[in-house]
Amino acid sequence: MRAAQQPLIVATRNEHKLAELRRMLPDVTLEALPEGIESPEENGASFAENALIKAQAAARATSRAAIADDSGLEAEALGGRPGIHSARYAGAHGDDAANLRKLLDEVPAGSALRYVCVLAYVEPGGAEETFEGYCTGTRAHVPRGEGGFGYDPIFVPDADDGVRTMAELTASEKDAISHRGAALRAFSSWLRV
Repeated sequence: MRAAQQPLIVATRNEHKLAELRRMLPDVTLEALPEGIESPEENGASFAENALIKAQAAARATSRAAIADDSGLEAEALGGRPGIHSARYAGAHGDDAANLRKLLDEVPAGSALRYVCVLAYVEPGGAEETFEGYCTGTRAHVPRGEGGFGYDPIFVPDADDGVRTMAELTASEKDAISHRGAALRAFSSWLRV
């Protein structure tokens, strides 16, 4: 088993993301990025590059194995945008409501969408691995559901019943089909080898 003896550092302080990762990796001890360590600029050209930038910085700063993910939404009608810019699509980073409104204005209902997640694992000595996950779906006619975050209220996953949005699924239903769930399952399998 490859799992580190020490807990893995997660290159985030976002409690929502930490809770989701802990729920999906119950056999791995995860710790948030310690206070005082700055998050690096995500200036990569791909999800993988951005995930590696964050995990490398966390491993360097803590001298511990670290994981980080980068994820976003690709709309076929927009040629794959917003992609790596999903969190700041409407300008300000993390303004989910503005990002959702912009996507609703630009992407017709029924259009193909794809969530992408790349998880990076980096050891202080330099060993690196990446794990990818995808979830395809379509844009709902109107936002629905109270669960999830980001674009979940308008994302109807192909892997479900074709009616409910990601925001209408339970946490366990979402974990089973989500892009992040797929990347984390690949990572978990790799750790057990």
